[in-house]
Amino acid sequence: MKYLIFNFFFLSLTYSFSQKKLLKNVSGETTCEPLKEINANKIMGNKIDKRGKNVLGTDLQIAGEDPITGYYRDGYCSTGAEDEGVHIIAAVLTDEFLRFSKDKGNDLITPRPEYGFVGLKENDRWCLCASRWKEAFEAGVAPPIILQATHEKALEFVTLDELKTKQFEK
Repeated sequence: MKYLIFNFFFLSLTYSFSQKKLLKNVSGETTCEPLKEINANKIMGNKIDKRGKNVLGTDLQIAGEDPITGYYRDGYCSTGAEDEGVHIIAAVLTDEFLRFSKDKGNDLITPRPEYGFVGLKENDRWCLCASRWKEAFEAGVAPPIILQATHEKALEFVTLDELKTKQFEK
């Protein structure tokens, strides 16, 4: 019995520590809460991301708030070591691209409420994986992008000239 109680306590403690990492949110405050629980409205108060530059070399601008986008769901196409998909291209989605992505196995259309994902539609602004955008560009179906909201790391995947050919015109 003592062995079972000890194992339960140890597993609970281990889970607790693994779920509460020290993080810095966009406003620079340290928190031990999981990133998904950070108050998005507080983050959105500052429209310039202090963590990165865009492909033009200026401060990264917000990409989208409705639905809220970005790997960190803070509205910015910023990235970090945990962002394996490198979600840094700020795109204005098209039906053509959404169908292309679904055909490639990444269904961005269908809502997934269990993940808090509302599903996307044409004209939504969304931070796309750099490699998927490049794949769509090569296939002739890349959606327009917002240069000011596209992270500078995108230049490791595509050229600025390629990005400019798909620049979103308001």
